[in-house]
Amino acid sequence: QVQLVESGGGLVQAGGSLRLSCTASGSSFSVDTMGWYRQAPGRRRELVASITDSGSTNYADSVKGRFTIARDSAKNTAYLQMNSLNAADTSVYYCNVKAFTLTPVGHLPVPDSYWGQGTQVTVTS
Repeated sequence: QVQLVESGGGLVQAGGSLRLSCTASGSSFSVDTMGWYRQAPGRRRELVASITDSGSTNYADSVKGRFTIARDSAKNTAYLQMNSLNAADTSVYYCNVKAFTLTPVGHLPVPDSYWGQGTQVTVTS
């Protein structure tokens, strides 16, 4: 299995910045895509940003130009730099990792999805 540990959440004023970190650990796995989702109370979980093993990134329209996702493949760590935060960014942020593990004989090597514990980000006016 793959275990994810998140850190970096907190409370900031509007216009401030935070950086979230997510580190994957385990054995016999290879990370494919890493990303961040967020889920506010009463709302569905939505993709914030993702990054592939080749470095291609994808962002939600609401965070483009403000958030930047990066990864350190050697450390199996993803970072989400969040700038110009506003109240709408208040949410619980979850790290998600798609990783390949040992594949049983006769099965395609498709990645499994793993989730972090979530970290609270609160932006005050």
